[in-house]
Amino acid sequence: MSARDTVTFYLPPHLRKQAERGKHNFIRQVGEVLAGAGLTVAFDNDDDLARIRAMARPGRGLFLMDRPVNARGLTFRKTYIYPFWHIEKETERWAWPVAQDAFDPKSVDARKAANFYRFWRNRLFEDAPNHAREDGFVYVPLQGQLLRKRSFQSCNPIDMIKTVLDRDADRQVVVTLHPSETYSLEERHALEDLLSVEDRLMVKSEGSPHYLQNCDYIVTQNSGVGFQGYFFGKPLILFAKSDFHHIALNAGEIGSLQAFNKVHSHAPDYAAYLFWFLQTRAINAGRPEAKNKIRDVLRKHGWPV
Repeated sequence: MSARDTVTFYLPPHLRKQAERGKHNFIRQVGEVLAGAGLTVAFDNDDDLARIRAMARPGRGLFLMDRPVNARGLTFRKTYIYPFWHIEKETERWAWPVAQDAFDPKSVDARKAANFYRFWRNRLFEDAPNHAREDGFVYVPLQGQLLRKRSFQSCNPIDMIKTVLDRDADRQVVVTLHPSETYSLEERHALEDLLSVEDRLMVKSEGSPHYLQNCDYIVTQNSGVGFQGYFFGKPLILFAKSDFHHIALNAGEIGSLQAFNKVHSHAPDYAAYLFWFLQTRAINAGRPEAKNKIRDVLRKHGWPV
């Protein structure tokens, strides 16, 4: 068989070992679709040398959360919660087709959406969403690069916190750091400076379902924690582009003043949205039709499956 008919998965070493043993459900199913079409499946690491090897190989590549090295590659990543996945050409979530499409709650089967919402709320958070309340604070989950405004953001994260404190003069603001980020001394000093002048501000080392359960609403750049808040029925204000923006209030588009004025009465159809976003627009690797959906997605990207 020609090397052009080989599809290589580029994975971190621990995940590569799992995938090679057939122990990663989604990668295994993608591999079965590829093998069923007569293609050969191979595995490599995801370091710089592996990317150089990918550029030299004539076959196709699948890159976990990384930008493909050429037009013969695709990226894949978890859609915030297992077992939902996307396979796309672009690494930026806000450039994905689902981000560009309009969401119409009327197009969603209300009964299916309600059942889906109830099942996944319980699966992810047990009984906590059923006891959600408003304890008078804003939850602000941070990501990284607190002092840098990137191209997809309407302001840097420190300025976002300042905006929350300015636009909502009554509520306590609970800010949480991302456990996988390393914050510079300059970034930590910026947070400390805010803490020294803002009695309503609290900074915690990591997030907690407690904050999702009991906050009044969530403000973030585009953290997946904001997406999780939908399962608790929490309104969301975004300060950056995102793939799950459809039922959020985006400060970059409508302005922060309007976003904060609207957030207290903002009540989208969370059940319909999550069903549409996850069940209809992502690949649910736990469903019996998963391989058919994988095949359809790959075909849309022009792959011979």
